[in-house]
Amino acid sequence: MKIDKINGGVYYVNGKLLQEKDAGYTMEQKENARKGTVCYSVLSKHIIEGSADDSKLKLKFDALASHDITYVGIIQTARASGLKKFPVPYVLTNCHNSLCAVGGTINEDDHVFGHSAAVKYGGIYVPAHQAVIHQYMREMMAGCGKMIIGSDSHTRYGALGTMAVGEGGPELVKQLLSRPYEVNKPEVICIYLEGKPRAGVGPQDIALAIIKSVFADGFVKNKVMEFVGPGVAELSVEYRNGIDVMTTETTCWSSIWETDNKVKDYLAAHGRSEDYKEMKPAEGAYYDGALVVDLSSIPSMIAMPFHPSNVYTVRELIDNAAEIFKEVEAKGIEQYGDKVREYRLTEKVRDGKVYVDQGVIAGCSGGTFENICRASEILAGKSIGTGDFSLSVYPASQPVSIALTRNGMLAELMNAGATIRTAFCGPCFGAGDVPSNNGFSIRHTTRNFPNREGSKPSDGQISWVALMDARSIAATAMNGGILTPADEIAAEIGLDEHSVEYKFDKTVYENRLYFGYGKAQVDAPLKYGPNIADWPKMQALTDNILLEAACVIDDPVTTTDELIPSGETSSYRSNPLRLAEFTLSRKDPEYVGRAKRIALAEKARLEYIEGDMSSSGLLDDAYRGIGDTVTLANTTGIGSVVAAVKPGDGSAREQAASCQKVLGGWANIASAYATKRYRSNLINWGMLPFTTDNFEGLNLECGDRIFIPGIRNAVINEISDIKAFVYRKNGTVDEVTLQLSDLSKDERKIILAGSLINYYN
Repeated sequence: MKIDKINGGVYYVNGKLLQEKDAGYTMEQKENARKGTVCYSVLSKHIIEGSADDSKLKLKFDALASHDITYVGIIQTARASGLKKFPVPYVLTNCHNSLCAVGGTINEDDHVFGHSAAVKYGGIYVPAHQAVIHQYMREMMAGCGKMIIGSDSHTRYGALGTMAVGEGGPELVKQLLSRPYEVNKPEVICIYLEGKPRAGVGPQDIALAIIKSVFADGFVKNKVMEFVGPGVAELSVEYRNGIDVMTTETTCWSSIWETDNKVKDYLAAHGRSEDYKEMKPAEGAYYDGALVVDLSSIPSMIAMPFHPSNVYTVRELIDNAAEIFKEVEAKGIEQYGDKVREYRLTEKVRDGKVYVDQGVIAGCSGGTFENICRASEILAGKSIGTGDFSLSVYPASQPVSIALTRNGMLAELMNAGATIRTAFCGPCFGAGDVPSNNGFSIRHTTRNFPNREGSKPSDGQISWVALMDARSIAATAMNGGILTPADEIAAEIGLDEHSVEYKFDKTVYENRLYFGYGKAQVDAPLKYGPNIADWPKMQALTDNILLEAACVIDDPVTTTDELIPSGETSSYRSNPLRLAEFTLSRKDPEYVGRAKRIALAEKARLEYIEGDMSSSGLLDDAYRGIGDTVTLANTTGIGSVVAAVKPGDGSAREQAASCQKVLGGWANIASAYATKRYRSNLINWGMLPFTTDNFEGLNLECGDRIFIPGIRNAVINEISDIKAFVYRKNGTVDEVTLQLSDLSKDERKIILAGSLINYYN
């Protein structure tokens, strides 16, 4: 596998890369050359305040997208902040809470609310099972030179010339209120593709190879990945889409590709020829670094639990399965300990072969027309067998299903023993096809984080999910569940990447979707169900704060799935108080109880200020050793804090932060934040995103208290180094310094107000 990393600037000259050290350009020439990237050409047309040379950009997006476990909270927040109508096209899809399986009527109530919001405010409503969010946006919304923001982390349409960004809900609220999105001017990394993929190698294989190369060292973190080079022309647009959607797992901020006639034809096939324009870097464009990827060198790949960056070649895994599986089991034990009684992944290795229990091809990464065609071609006339192995396939939209029905591909899959499902994201986040206990599942989906497939270690359950391309999943199915790399059998079965005619038919959309943009019916009612609740009242930042550590996580990285679980919570995403009960439930089941106890002290403080002296005892205990209760009660808020080394990898879901806030959280303390979007979520919910240069040296334990005097003044006056005092359970007191840096003026105002809702009100 040949992927070369260039640390340091490069220029794009005559279609090739020239390293900065060899170019001899002046600083002025370099700064001008920065403007030659495709990224810059798109960003510069979306800046609504300042200029593209500013260190922080303020942007307006062309369209917004949400699904049914995020749009209720977004609309509720915007409504509380003064929303009158949607100022840009806003697509409300229903692809996460689609099955309405748990919780009585409350799931479908969310959908009814979404439709009523589309009518009232002028939105586009995509009913359940019609399309997964990102497939719909590719088919109907993305276009060359556009920018789209979505409340889902895999909002990526770069292969269609659209810079797309996945963010937490409050960032969409800002757009709905015609306020700007703020971002530090991003560095741009050139992803230079050359060569042509070998037969049997699909987009997931290329994506996993890239993720493996850049995730660990943060090479593209919060940057833009710009795909150029002769290898781009060797890929179909759907193949490019499949690579592009996985760029989220690199922790980049956004992505963009050069465009060509294949993109033109794709948009024309979807009835949107007017959305095409050629987009290429200018001669001499400057990039802040580069990744040179030889597509022909990449074999079939697999990402083992518990992260998309835990990548091996499939052949490497098969040849070393016992050793690698033992390492994965050890990670499971480290993650869950005695919560799980038995870890038996190593039992999947028998007689030199690796046995798989389940295959899934689904969602925005796997369920595309071409991926399913390749799987069908491999399985045509064959059987997946009568053993424990099962295969399920989820076409990403109804138009895709219709096309695959008309050309017979779905029939071939069903005859082979696969089951065909509707457009649904469940296997990606734990609400569909949950494997058996200790089951080994291979999936062409987006993530394999701990428990994301739906297992519950607290109940003694575990299963093992690996990410693979649809081609290798089908090859494995062809062999009855024996792990098989598609590139090794491609010649034998005549597998190659070829074009299959695809006729996009949007009749089903015309018959079923609600297109309300520009037709807001402001007097129409919003339709609420019993589970749809308003956000609780949130207070402004006090002069000082007293934080108690309610959870301390020493893991190198903490995912948003660990902060707030995905699958089992989907029915409660519209009820902030009910959802908050699940906060950190997989990682630290005692957290909610601790946070509630700390919140009682803040409640007592507010009652004390109002004259309720019965609360004095609780306050005396909270403030013990710090100062006089009477003085502190009027100036010092009490709240909980989560301390973690690097929190926020993964999903854009705002609830990872808002649930902490609802339970009385005032801050996080971290060495660094895994993604911009999680840090933004903290800020938008009025929480302080502290960092420290010495997390391990803080030596925090649950129950330790951190007193931060003058915090409100520090936020107002843009003070970065914050003096704090740690009152430890053993009675000692340590003075420490926390950092609070890189906050814009608006972000400071949001924190001072206590939340985005308070700020806008």
